[in-house]
Amino acid sequence: MGQSLDKSGNEQKEKEIEPMIALCYDKYFVDSKNWTSADFYHAVCQTVEEINKTIGSTQFRVPQTSTLDRAYQKHHRGKGKSLTKEEFQKILQEVILDTGVTNIGAKDMLFYLFGVPATALFLKQRLVPKLIPNEAFIPLVTSATVFLLAKLNKI
Repeated sequence: MGQSLDKSGNEQKEKEIEPMIALCYDKYFVDSKNWTSADFYHAVCQTVEEINKTIGSTQFRVPQTSTLDRAYQKHHRGKGKSLTKEEFQKILQEVILDTGVTNIGAKDMLFYLFGVPATALFLKQRLVPKLIPNEAFIPLVTSATVFLLAKLNKI
């Protein structure tokens, strides 16, 4: 499925995320010399939100403060200096890989995949029970649901 982050999917997501990280760096980290950890955390949360909007159905979790602090201490070498793009990219990659995906898209997909055909069958049985046999109707509605989910980029 399109929701899983296996090796090939991870590389594809990384290619989609890299330009967004650069854009967010230019937007939020222009002058970050005198930032507190709260300012840094807020900027990272804004960046994760922008990445979620760009990618679509796969949603990354907002990182925990302790995870973010660890990554910041590990990758930011110049104390008192602004964060560089490379440092910011390394921090975000580590944090996103650590926090993972919320699986909201997978729950939606299962809901639609089983809920739509069951609802359609119920309505068919109430309105026109003999028009189309159930053996053809259920696979037809399921296939149409999968097609629609693919077109809406949910799977």
